[in-house]
Amino acid sequence: MIAAPDRTPLSRAFFDRPVLEVAPDLLGRTLVRHTPDGPIELRLTEVEAYDGPNDPGSHAYRGQTPRNSVMFGPPGHVYVYFTYGMWHCMNLVCGPPGKASAVLLRAGEITEGAELTRVRRLSARNDKELAKGPARLATALDVDRSLDGIDACAPADSPMTVLHGTPVPADQVRSGPRTGVSGEGGVHPWRFWIANDPTVSPYRAHTPRRRRT
Repeated sequence: MIAAPDRTPLSRAFFDRPVLEVAPDLLGRTLVRHTPDGPIELRLTEVEAYDGPNDPGSHAYRGQTPRNSVMFGPPGHVYVYFTYGMWHCMNLVCGPPGKASAVLLRAGEITEGAELTRVRRLSARNDKELAKGPARLATALDVDRSLDGIDACAPADSPMTVLHGTPVPADQVRSGPRTGVSGEGGVHPWRFWIANDPTVSPYRAHTPRRRRT
C-alpha cells in the first residue's frame, strides 16, 4: 500500500539551505493554494534553481531592484514576476536573507481542486497539461503579482503553503539545462524533474525573440 502524502508544512529551515539542495528536494512536495473558492493542491514535478549573484540567468545577478527585492528577503517567501507582458511565474526563495536565490516552480500534477483550475486553463487538452510549464502552473493556481512576497511558511491563513508531501527518491530525479535561458546562465544543469512524469514540460533551448517590424 502506498502511504498517503505527509500533510506537515515544510519549515523555514527547509528553505534556508543552498538553492541546489532545495530545488531537487522540492520534487514530490505538495503545494497548496488557498483560494476563496477552495483549496488547490499540486504535486511538484519540475523546478529550476537560480543562484543570485553567482548565476547570470538569475533576476538577481546584477543586484537588488524593486522587482526582485523579495529574493533578497527571508527564505520560504514567494517571488512572483511578470514576463513577456503576458504571464506570471512563481518561485520559492531559498538561503539566508541577502543571498537572493530562488527555485522556479515549472510544473506539477493537480491532485485536488482540478475543477477550479480548468476554468483558468481552457486550452489544456487534459488534466496533465493544467500546470505543465511555469506560466501554466501560475495561471492554474491563480497566481499574480499580488502574491509577491507572501510567506509560504506562515500559519494556515497564508494564501500558499508547502507540505512535506512524498519526497522523490534520488534515482528518480533527473537534471539538465534550464529551459529557455540564454547565454552563460543557460548551460547550468539546474533544471530538476521527476523521471517519466507526464506533467513535466518539454525542454526548449533559448530562442531569441524578434521585434515585430
